[in-house]
Amino acid sequence: MGRGKLRIYLGAAPGVGKTYAMLSEAHRRVERGTDCVVAFVEHHNRPRTEVMLQGLEQIHRRELPHRGTVFTEMDVDSVIERRPAVALVDELAHTNVPGSRNSKRWQDVEELLQAGIDVVSTVNIQHLESLGDVVESITGVRQRETVPDEMVRRADQIELVDMSPQALRRRMAHGNIYQPDKVNAALSHYFRPGNLTALRELALLWTADRVDEYLQQYRGEHNIRTTWQARERIAVGLTGGPEGRTLIRRAARMAAKGSGSEILAVYIARSDGLTSASPKELTVQRTLVEDLGGTFHHVIGDDVPSALLEFARGVNATQIVLGSSRRKAWQYMFGPGVGATVARESGPDLDVHIVTHEEVAKGRGLPVAHGARLGRSRIISGWLAGVVAPVLLTLLLTALHDTLGLANDVLLFLFLTVLAALLGGLRPALASAAVGSILLNFYFTPPTHNLTIQDPRNLVAIVIFFAVAVAVASVVDLAARRTHQAARLRAESEILSFLAGSVLRGETTLDALLERVRETFSMESVALLERAGDVDPWTRAGSVGPRPVDRPEAADVDMPVGDHMALALSGRVLPAEDRRVLSAFAAQAAVVLDRQRLVGEAEGARRLAEGNRIRTALLAAVSHDLRTPLAAIKAAVTSLRSDDVEWSDEDHAELLEGIENGADRLDHLVGNLLDMSRLQTGTVTPLIREIDLDEVVPMALGGVPEDSVDLDIPESLPMVAVDPGLLERAVANIVENAVKYSPEGTRVTVAASSLGARVQVRVVDRGPGVPDEAKERIFEPFQRHGDAPRGAGVGLGLAVARGFVDAMEGTLTAEDTPGGGLTMVLDLTAVPGLAPAGPELPAQVVS
Repeated sequence: MGRGKLRIYLGAAPGVGKTYAMLSEAHRRVERGTDCVVAFVEHHNRPRTEVMLQGLEQIHRRELPHRGTVFTEMDVDSVIERRPAVALVDELAHTNVPGSRNSKRWQDVEELLQAGIDVVSTVNIQHLESLGDVVESITGVRQRETVPDEMVRRADQIELVDMSPQALRRRMAHGNIYQPDKVNAALSHYFRPGNLTALRELALLWTADRVDEYLQQYRGEHNIRTTWQARERIAVGLTGGPEGRTLIRRAARMAAKGSGSEILAVYIARSDGLTSASPKELTVQRTLVEDLGGTFHHVIGDDVPSALLEFARGVNATQIVLGSSRRKAWQYMFGPGVGATVARESGPDLDVHIVTHEEVAKGRGLPVAHGARLGRSRIISGWLAGVVAPVLLTLLLTALHDTLGLANDVLLFLFLTVLAALLGGLRPALASAAVGSILLNFYFTPPTHNLTIQDPRNLVAIVIFFAVAVAVASVVDLAARRTHQAARLRAESEILSFLAGSVLRGETTLDALLERVRETFSMESVALLERAGDVDPWTRAGSVGPRPVDRPEAADVDMPVGDHMALALSGRVLPAEDRRVLSAFAAQAAVVLDRQRLVGEAEGARRLAEGNRIRTALLAAVSHDLRTPLAAIKAAVTSLRSDDVEWSDEDHAELLEGIENGADRLDHLVGNLLDMSRLQTGTVTPLIREIDLDEVVPMALGGVPEDSVDLDIPESLPMVAVDPGLLERAVANIVENAVKYSPEGTRVTVAASSLGARVQVRVVDRGPGVPDEAKERIFEPFQRHGDAPRGAGVGLGLAVARGFVDAMEGTLTAEDTPGGGLTMVLDLTAVPGLAPAGPELPAQVVS
């Protein structure tokens, strides 16, 4: 029995119709004779969805009691026993009620697939685990119910269910998604046009990436190397020269002409020591590519055209952008250049664009100045020119019955010797001189076909030829080496200048610096190792690349930094001349690591300074704001103890009430001061447990007049995971602040609502409100907005409330009240699986 197939309807947002689409597919399959059943589908009281369930066989659900309430979940055993061909399972990311066999519904689906049952399911884009942080940054809502991306990626089919934000909001307004009492709140919060547009883009991009994975997998399975132009991908070939920025901008303009185009900048580095590219310029170009939405790639390859084409075909690029050659005209004698080679070998599937720039024909130096050593292809070419070419020249001259004369023959052989020196260095040139001398003697010096030289003048000519050939080869090789050294010194100076500048600016992070080391020396991985003492084990302070080593002995290259730190590189052995620059990198890595630790210590010092500031403010508050209630209490007590005045019962009661009010106010101020101190010192440890809001919120209203608050907490609300004590103090501070600023005769509304995996408490007042620029500032300690009198408090109530809410992993934000005033929104975590039956609501949709 094989594994079942999974089909997923991926929704761009709640309400786009993924469940409806799934049920429509079920009806089509039933009409074709497929055995299709409904394992679990929740219609959420949506009439059109409920109608679609009619005519489909539904598997009986399993009932699970929990905390006095009975919940229903999918009965996996019944579905497996029924063994349909296809099972419909809604809401893949759902959390099952405690007591279920699996904690998540996607685990139930996995069991059905293992049993050989095909499954059709639904999930919204915001429930994908990898997108949790992105969705939270867009909507302000943290999704508690998630499904692993891998579960969705393994689906055999993924169909995107999409709808424009305007159409979705119209469906919402018509009551096709949520109940009427929740529509306005949904439209003004989670379902804002900007939120829906961002979620839609996320869904489209995620689906496009999945489609691209399918395409790459198919191409790999069928060994397809040609480019399929399903999506424009523009590969930009960089040399590290200043023209790179021009090429990147040109590629960006090309990409902008087609929606969905992608830019991939690639730098091909040779594997022969330090690269000849400017590290500073490459850093600038990397930043530019990433700012334009592209990606930067570092590839190692001695044959630049082949490596570039291999990269382009590997990423299924459709276009390649290259710059016009910087070589001078005479340098073309060493080859046609990268651009011409790539254009010739690209084939019909790749378009090659040659872009002009200001550096055209300004020269790049001798072709041998690419690194510390010549590449294998150059050495082979040198030996061919030095040994094989003289033999071929001899055969040619012999076949033509040489009539040029010995002097011209010597010049031709001398040219081959010089060419061997240019291509392969000194050794091929010396071999060419020796082979040329022998061939001249044997074939062109009378008597021919033997090594005897009859005419002394010919002997002098051959000796001079050999001496000139050796001298020319030595001079050419020396010039090439000097060019090498100049190029290396230039590269080293630029690298050291880059390091010095980064030290002064403090810009480079440790990972960025290690990545620069890896790219500069063409290594696979780089790690900075350290240990506390001579006998302590090594630990990695930072690393980049695959499989970094854990100790210096395991690396191909290690550079000690002091007694207890080392820079370890894996990939190849470096020549000794490269270690000078490597030592500078190692020293800089140690400096960067020390700087990062100093930044951490500075942050700790900043927190201590902030604590000192808070303590100073506490003393200032004690010196003034606490004096007022103390003075009132002392005055009342002094009056009561006075023997000079006869106090009536009403006077006694009034003075005692003043003492009580002063004591309560003093207790409130001291409590807030102590709570703020606990928050600043990090000693607030919430004891989270499950509790109903109606057990906590009413207790928090004891400090305000009974007729000043309207309380609305539905009994159907799920329980919340909070610290009851902290929640009570937070709500009390928020309500007292709202009552304080509300106009006389108006009431503050405290309402709670269930919102998917969240519960929100909204405290609404009709006071003067707060400008948008001050909405965050009111949560800072010792901040009182507007013309609040000194006796109104020390400005700690909202700061303490937010601190307590943050400690319970909730949020406290301020919004404008429609019609004027301020609304405090307290967002709490609902107990998983205990939300009442109803439509799936994002956490910020409120009623």
